[in-house]
Amino acid sequence: MKEKIQWGRLFRRSAALFMATIAVWALLLCVGAGAAADAVRGLGESGEFVTAALAAELGQMAPRETESDGLTRWEELALSQSPLLRGNRETVARFLAGGGTAAADTTPDLPAGQPAQDHDDVTEPPETTAAPEDIVERTLIPTSPQGYVYADGLYLYNRTGLEVDLAAAAAAPVDITLPAEGPQILIMHTHGSEAYTPDGTDVYEPSDANSRTLDEDYNVVRVGDEMERVFTEMGLSVVHDRTLYDYPKYSGAYDRSGAGVAQYLEQYPSIKIVLDIHRDALVGEDGTVYKAVTTIDGVKTAQVMLVLGSSEGGEHPNWTQNLALAAKLQRSMDTLYPTLARPMALRVPVYNQELTNGSLLVEVGSHGNTLQEALAGARLFARAAGQVLLGLEE
Repeated sequence: MKEKIQWGRLFRRSAALFMATIAVWALLLCVGAGAAADAVRGLGESGEFVTAALAAELGQMAPRETESDGLTRWEELALSQSPLLRGNRETVARFLAGGGTAAADTTPDLPAGQPAQDHDDVTEPPETTAAPEDIVERTLIPTSPQGYVYADGLYLYNRTGLEVDLAAAAAAPVDITLPAEGPQILIMHTHGSEAYTPDGTDVYEPSDANSRTLDEDYNVVRVGDEMERVFTEMGLSVVHDRTLYDYPKYSGAYDRSGAGVAQYLEQYPSIKIVLDIHRDALVGEDGTVYKAVTTIDGVKTAQVMLVLGSSEGGEHPNWTQNLALAAKLQRSMDTLYPTLARPMALRVPVYNQELTNGSLLVEVGSHGNTLQEALAGARLFARAAGQVLLGLEE
């Protein structure tokens, strides 16, 4: 009898260890060792990140035939062998029941991966500033499809009342052909004076508002320069409109930038892709400033978000074609640089995207990021997007 008990105990511990190993392996495979390590360090000793990872694996390995407290016998087995899981029992149970991870619970200002004060990028956003050491870092990646439109690994944050068939958009061909002659891509900035948190040697003179400057060495025009450089190195032809459409007045910037884009499209009919480069502003309800950041190949990198306009905000009948392109670019980022991309966002305003079915708004980081983090994100975005755009050449 004693021998049977010992063998049973050995089996249980081996099973628990095996499941934990599988969880860590899957985590590293999905997000990369650097990002995973940073996430664990960012959560300190709370154990919530590891709990969520282990809980996810348990949910995939065990049938959901639960006992009275909502856990299966396999889950109870793992709990009995792991002090970490035992100490976070409620978190594990809530996750497996579909209630999300502990990470979501510990960031109440960022529900479903988005800021509580998410702005439409048309009205002037709140831009509370903070010292670099007071800015809270977050790697904004979904932990479950809850709160998103989801299809085959792609996530869309839908801020409209429109029904979205993301699977159809992802499967649809991109009806764009980039000509061999002439400019193919227009990079521009509706809010060109947007800047980042001054840090290190990247210190600038603010213009009419915090986190903005007319100095093109430090605002998003510099980020556009970085994208232009990478696209050009890849063999794509780019025109970079450096006009500051948001200065001296923020309101009406999209009217002014729309007229500018229309003029470029008339001057260069070869332009098929229009990228309006911005940076986000992430401010929690309590005034906390966040930054969207990850680590890729050992480099701290601002996350990138693709924003789409919709027909809910005006005449934009072909917005799903822009979504098809966005899905391809998102897939490329997710494949080449996991954790680089935040979920795509569909919002009410049109953002001048009715002018071409190759128009996207690209937000590189947020005002809490540093310029160097933004430049790193811009480089990786351009490389991932360039792979897709090269495939559209005639």
